Amino acid sequence: MSTASRPYPIVQDLIDSFASWLKHRREMNEMRQLDRADFDRIASDLRIAPDDLEELVRHGKHAADELPKMLEQLGINAEGLGRAQPLLLRDMERVCSLCNHKGQCDRDLADGTAAENFHGYCGNASTLESLDRAEIVPR
Repeated sequence: MSTASRPYPIVQDLIDSFASWLKHRREMNEMRQLDRADFDRIASDLRIAPDDLEELVRHGKHAADELPKMLEQLGINAEGLGRAQPLLLRDMERVCSLCNHKGQCDRDLADGTAAENFHGYCGNASTLESLDRAEIVPR
């Protein structure tokens, strides 16, 4: 629904934001109700540390939204990377999700300067550089 066709777009945006927050709180509550053994088993099945899994859930499903944008600005085909090296891409998503430099990254992505600046803050910088140098992924 476009902004023009919604009679109260700001109110609708607030309602949508609250609904997303509430859904995330429910997911967090479900996670907390798992006993530690079950939670650790899920983490093991996903090949991730339990503490990382807990943090990933806390950050929510959009925590790695910057990664595909970064790959695009670097000229790396995300779909090709996913086919060629799915575990590497998943690890890059984990690193991106846990990043503490989202503000800088979002600004650089919006400005189109991420390719020049990511080296200074991106936890995936060395991986991205090695992909770029090795040209593992078709551009």
